[in-house]
Amino acid sequence: MNATAVAELLRQTLMAAFWLSLPLLALGFVAGIVISLIQIVTSFQDPAFGGILRLAAFLAGLLIALPWMIGRMANFTTLLLRDLSRYVD
Repeated sequence: MNATAVAELLRQTLMAAFWLSLPLLALGFVAGIVISLIQIVTSFQDPAFGGILRLAAFLAGLLIALPWMIGRMANFTTLLLRDLSRYVD
């Protein structure tokens, strides 16, 4: 396996990890901004309030996105393992 093939495999792996984490990262970002704005407007600065709502939003997003994430991981794994001979030199 030459250096170009290793670099391409690493790139594909990192891109798969990026696309799998993107929905949850975006949801966490948006939920954090919305909850912070609510806390600013209401002057309610309890840390537990923000933490619990962020965790609830993250859990809901995970439950919604999980089938898509599993399908994407299964496709990547199938693609990776379909032809193992290309990784042997």
